[in-house]
Amino acid sequence: MTEQMTRRTLIRATAAGVAAPALISTPAAARTRVPSPIRELEDFIEAAMETYAVPGVSLGVWYRGREYVRGFGVTSVTGGTPVDGDHTVFRVASTTKTFTGTAVMRLVERGRIDLDRTVRSYLPDFRTADPAASARVTVRQALNHSAGWLGDYFLDTGSDDAALARYVDDMDRVPQLTRPGRLFSYNNAALSVTGRLLEVVTGKTYEQAIGDLLLRPVSLRRSGFDITRIAGARMAVPHVFDPEGNLVPDPARWYVPRSLHPAGGLISSARDQIRWARFQLGDGDGVISRRSLRLMRSRPGPGGTLFVELDGAGVTWMIRPTAEGPKVVQHGGDWDGQHSGFLMVPERDFALTVMTNSDTGPALLDELFVGDWALSRFAGLHNLPAVVRPVDTTAYEGDYTLQQIGFDGELVEASLTLRGDRGGLIAGSEGVDVLRLGLYRRDYAVVQQPDGTATPARVSFERGADGSVEWLRYGGRLLRRSAAGALRAAARKPFTLRMPI
Repeated sequence: MTEQMTRRTLIRATAAGVAAPALISTPAAARTRVPSPIRELEDFIEAAMETYAVPGVSLGVWYRGREYVRGFGVTSVTGGTPVDGDHTVFRVASTTKTFTGTAVMRLVERGRIDLDRTVRSYLPDFRTADPAASARVTVRQALNHSAGWLGDYFLDTGSDDAALARYVDDMDRVPQLTRPGRLFSYNNAALSVTGRLLEVVTGKTYEQAIGDLLLRPVSLRRSGFDITRIAGARMAVPHVFDPEGNLVPDPARWYVPRSLHPAGGLISSARDQIRWARFQLGDGDGVISRRSLRLMRSRPGPGGTLFVELDGAGVTWMIRPTAEGPKVVQHGGDWDGQHSGFLMVPERDFALTVMTNSDTGPALLDELFVGDWALSRFAGLHNLPAVVRPVDTTAYEGDYTLQQIGFDGELVEASLTLRGDRGGLIAGSEGVDVLRLGLYRRDYAVVQQPDGTATPARVSFERGADGSVEWLRYGGRLLRRSAAGALRAAARKPFTLRMPI
């Protein structure tokens, strides 16, 4: 493969397959010692890396009481080293949230935090743009993504120990979208608030608190927030699209603002991630009680969708229903050039983590973590059925707006217009059709390509007090509906499928 890859090459790769970065092959003798589903998974990953042109992948599986860890490909297409499961580290992005939530639960056990007290009980000066709402929100609501304020607030407040405090102090600019506790809306900002709460309660920086409460007690030796402090770590270099559409390695994209560390800053290896899964599935190893771990994945808040259909979120964990009944406990994360998936099925004692180092990675991950491929083979489970049927789409048509506050503190908007088409919906952005939605029950739809080709992803709508559709939930975020043609022209950007962290 050449050092750069154009979007045209990627399209051709999807259709017919192209040469991918050199893969690490498992010796035939070794493959005979692993269960058939593991071998199928290895073959799937190798094929998907070629199809989608993913330079590097790291895999961890817990299955039938055994741990399997392996690397594929290279850390960089320009002078990289082979990916392995032990020393190659990735940004796990939003799976960091589960560390933030577990650290909170350790302090709940010690009586230092109460999930049902308000955030202001610990951060008296905390406020968003809606003082009344920000006074009512509880710690639990911050952790289950029902706090209600705009979640994609990415302000970079520097790299010193006061970065997180400054971030939270500046949240009076962040709009409140819904009242606390009403709706699920994926909320990065709420986890940074929780990280600041950890700092105040422990008297340590967030990173020190996570190290003391979790990383060292659980023996996660290849995990942390600064790669230079992780012994033996090798970076899985991010690969992103440049302005000309070439896929190129870009180490600068590794940077995550310190203000976002509680929401998505952790660096980790596949070995450590599968150890994290085993810790969560076990008895707490004397670090935390089994009861607290189970509480984290119970009592979910409001439901909805986050690429998959959700019962809701517990304490940071996404709780996903299945057609057969057992729950899937899930997370994962997205950052520029770093995309990962993580899921567990407690009733099957099964866990899977996959990390990729390219913006082509989500296509591979969607098949494993949004679709049924892995769940059906390892746990005998499937998504809830979704049979698309033509419906009257009038209630859903209109313009939808997603808001986001960037590193520089500027508010930007992404626009999406839904129009009816043969009993479904076509979603367009800036005059281009980007996807199709096929409704399978009231207010729930599967995501399709504009030509109707199915994808495993799902979205949902939410209605207001008068019964009319008020929001589209896409990628877990809430997009506000307005009358067709009502979008403002200023400060908009094209709508994209994946949102950071």
